[in-house]
Amino acid sequence: MNRKNLFVVLCLFAAVFMSISDASGAKRAKQEIPLTLAAEQLYKQYSDMLTALQAEIEKALPKVDEQKKAAYLKAREAEKAAEAEVKAAQQRLGKIATAQALVGHAKGKWIGGAETGIAMAEAKLKKATTEAEHDTAHEELVKWQKNREDGLQALKERQETLDKAKLEEPKLIKQLESAKKKLANAKAEAMKAADELGMNAFLASSKLDAKLAKCRIMTEATPRGLAEFAQQGKAREALIKKLLANDDLMIQMTVAGGAKGGKYGQAMKIYTDIQNASKKAKSGLLQRLALGICLEHAMPIGQRNAVAKTHTPATVNPVKRYLHFEKAYLNNELDPGFKYLSVWDYRMVVNGEEPDEILTWGRKMLRNYRPDHISTGDYRWRYVAAVRTDVKYGSQDNKYDKPKQQFFQNILMNGGVCGRRAFFGRFILRAFGIPTTARPQRGHAALAHWTPDGWVVCLGGGWGVGWASGPGGVGGSRTSDLIFLAETQARMTGRPYEQVWRAKAVGTVLAQADASGLWKSVALYRQRAIIEEAKAVALAAVGEDIGEANETKEKVEIAKVTITEADKKILVGRDGVITIPAAACSKPLKSTGKIIFMESNLSGMQLHYSRNGNPEAFEYTFDVPKAGKYALAARVVTPSWKQHLMVTANGAEEPIDIALPFTVGMWDKTQPVEITVAKGKNVLTFSREHEGLKGLTIKDFTLRPVKN
Repeated sequence: MNRKNLFVVLCLFAAVFMSISDASGAKRAKQEIPLTLAAEQLYKQYSDMLTALQAEIEKALPKVDEQKKAAYLKAREAEKAAEAEVKAAQQRLGKIATAQALVGHAKGKWIGGAETGIAMAEAKLKKATTEAEHDTAHEELVKWQKNREDGLQALKERQETLDKAKLEEPKLIKQLESAKKKLANAKAEAMKAADELGMNAFLASSKLDAKLAKCRIMTEATPRGLAEFAQQGKAREALIKKLLANDDLMIQMTVAGGAKGGKYGQAMKIYTDIQNASKKAKSGLLQRLALGICLEHAMPIGQRNAVAKTHTPATVNPVKRYLHFEKAYLNNELDPGFKYLSVWDYRMVVNGEEPDEILTWGRKMLRNYRPDHISTGDYRWRYVAAVRTDVKYGSQDNKYDKPKQQFFQNILMNGGVCGRRAFFGRFILRAFGIPTTARPQRGHAALAHWTPDGWVVCLGGGWGVGWASGPGGVGGSRTSDLIFLAETQARMTGRPYEQVWRAKAVGTVLAQADASGLWKSVALYRQRAIIEEAKAVALAAVGEDIGEANETKEKVEIAKVTITEADKKILVGRDGVITIPAAACSKPLKSTGKIIFMESNLSGMQLHYSRNGNPEAFEYTFDVPKAGKYALAARVVTPSWKQHLMVTANGAEEPIDIALPFTVGMWDKTQPVEITVAKGKNVLTFSREHEGLKGLTIKDFTLRPVKN
């Protein structure tokens, strides 16, 4: 390299180094806001306060015998080693399942897909009328035949691998059983060692709660962070002072997982703004809701607006989010379980990216379209069953998303693969006030949500195959969902969970002094003991088979409803207009699965024509006082576009196409079509069979005489 080139390289290196240094400096400058003289004094005041609190708490902690501590740490390590042994045994056994899946793939998607391709190519070959069409079809046939040969060869190799693996299966099962027994013993020894530390009496006492909460808040917020917030004005300084003087509030905040990002000053501001906006936010469940919002929104949450709406807020307004849920609760629009939730639970209701008006839309849409999903007694599927019934699996229609519609409206309209379906499921749960979180697993997106009996995984594998997170740093990316599950189970015990909170708080307060992580690990053992004492049971996952499919193999119960004579009464007005309730079917007379009768939010009954299942016709038999031409219209709800309903009167050869309006989940009427009916008995037969068919809900039909 000559000198000139060397000089250029050195200059470039220097420029890159300076840019990195500048970026690092800018980052540091952004992290540390210069403090005013008054703020410096506050910084010192907060630092001294924290130091004094830490010393006071450390002095009040029970003294742990060093031998017992050493025995406990040894038991912990033994448990970790046993866990690693179980994991290794599961992985070895898992290779058999992988081999089985590869065989299934070769038989199904590979060879089965090739055979389907061969059949289609052969059909094209028979229909070919030109040489070009013949050549194209022949090329396709050769390609699929080669693909099938490759699949058969792969199947042979994969079957051999599976057969060899199966020979090892009995031994691997024994190894796993042995490892599990070893782990159970190790866990029991660790639990025993944790009890012998002598901390249980301390953890059962609330004597130190206020100091623990205050110290934890100051540790997470940091004295400097508090000073930076306080220097923004006297009002903000007063908020910090007010917070640090309110023992009950500090305990509530920290038990609920603390302010996101340690932003307690901002959380206090939001909390105060909410209580200024609503007097109802000062007590009971609405106070808990306000607190959940202020903690979760301490760091702004981005708002997902419709693409075409460019002048909408970039972040969710926490005060408006509170007022939205307050109004919905007082109007009885939310799930009955909403009023029993904890502050920690509420955080997983109010943290959505959807605008408030879309939450309102979600509730109205489901009440109009599928009220049975709201009233079902099966909490595992309540609300979220809309994914199973109406969010079609597949991404081929996502290109038709409308920029004027919000993200979740587009998902309902055009479907999606696992990610979009899980997104919609969590959205509709939040809309009705049900806590929910993402529960992804390798290569697949699912969700988990609250029920009165515990949390359940929906649209994915059971607990232990994925990861999940909750407020306060519970779980996290690529962290076992079992950690999150254990947290939910312990919290559902109520008062006993406070012992876990105290141990965690001490661990946070003594983060530097407690190098072995003694207190935080004790928190986990206390949590495990509480869960065992409560005899908590993990709910089995639901909807795993439709995580990436449309048709479920699970038995779906259809709510039994009683259709009264009043529900079926056909009316003829003085003006000759005939109104036929959707429930007045002469065929079928009850729900079939494809056609479902359900109670309507508009009173009476309504008919739902399902997206899934084989086509099915439904009929109405009625009397007409005067023969002639009538304009037929229907009151409907549709969740998607390009939908149709066909009608024939009295067995006519050609059906009439009723183009359905895209109502985006609201009630609307179809444009009238003209039919001819006879005097006396008539039969209208409705059917649906077209590409891209989605669900349809009908309230009633009207036939209006056409004037000559």
